[in-house]
Amino acid sequence: MLLKVGDLARRTALTVRTLHHYDEIGLLKPSGRSEAGYRLYSQADVQRLHGIQTMRQMGLALADIDALLAGTGLAPERIIAQQIRSLDQQIMQATELRGRLTMLRDGLMAGAEPDMGNWLEALALMTTYGKYFSSAELKNIFQSWHLIEADWLIVKDLVRGAMDRQLAPDTPEVQALAYRWMALMLHWMKGDMDLLERWGHMFRTEPSTQGRNHAPPGEMIEYIETAIKQRMALLEKYLTRDDLRMLGHVPHTDWAAVEADVQQLLACDIPPHHPDAVAAALRWNTLFDTLTCHNTALRQKLLMASASEPLLQAGSPLSAPVRAYLDMALAQAMPTTPAMSGTHAAPAPKPARSRR
Repeated sequence: MLLKVGDLARRTALTVRTLHHYDEIGLLKPSGRSEAGYRLYSQADVQRLHGIQTMRQMGLALADIDALLAGTGLAPERIIAQQIRSLDQQIMQATELRGRLTMLRDGLMAGAEPDMGNWLEALALMTTYGKYFSSAELKNIFQSWHLIEADWLIVKDLVRGAMDRQLAPDTPEVQALAYRWMALMLHWMKGDMDLLERWGHMFRTEPSTQGRNHAPPGEMIEYIETAIKQRMALLEKYLTRDDLRMLGHVPHTDWAAVEADVQQLLACDIPPHHPDAVAAALRWNTLFDTLTCHNTALRQKLLMASASEPLLQAGSPLSAPVRAYLDMALAQAMPTTPAMSGTHAAPAPKPARSRR
């Protein structure tokens, strides 16, 4: 079956002029001519035209297409594969664009009618974020923000207070804040160490992200990172990257509740074997199981790190007297459970300098 040029143009949604041009430059010459001199196109010609249009959609110039098609034999599966790759790329680009537009609508602009400044700031931030994260990753990060928002704002204010008082990074108070900062960051990123490191790297290298949307300013990032590095240097002697990824999250309010309850028991001279003391110790043990995801090996590593490193103990959310008391009470309830004094060393990622 042979098609005249008009028929081929109509069935392919091309113009006769385009097909004439392809013939003139040697890109698509018809296989024959009618007695009246009309161009006639065979199945092989149509197959070649399909390949030409596929590569045109990929953005290739006609001269480049001619060179690519020369001597290839144009296997049908190769042409179709080229088109699939082109469509896949277009779908990926469209999906990425849709994701970023959705975040502009639902995330950065939430709750307010954007003015010119809002648009410019949002677009600038999305351009910066896009250097480090896909739209899907950013969507997950922003959607998880609610997990830590309330605690984060408290911790940030406490770090600012420590800075104003010029506390050294290795003081117990700052180390405790470093612990809370790291725990929140790891919880926010759902244990994804790669994501967390890229987030921290972005804030270290992109000043425009600092101090926006509750993000800490540069001087706060530098201050807390010094304390974090001190803890990391010690933790990395005992825990692997996979260990850090495995750690669960315990809200600071849960540790604080145990601290307050045990302080009350101590103030009332309640002995460690008393049922109230044992109940507090079992609560503590449950929190520690949550922190280590009931992994015995991970639990032992944290115990070893804390027992060996005073600086890690300094950052514990529980005070030394409370830990000692709970150890004794736990021994009454669970004699075979290792003592946990000073354990809550830190669910610590690489220094995460940032916030949203």
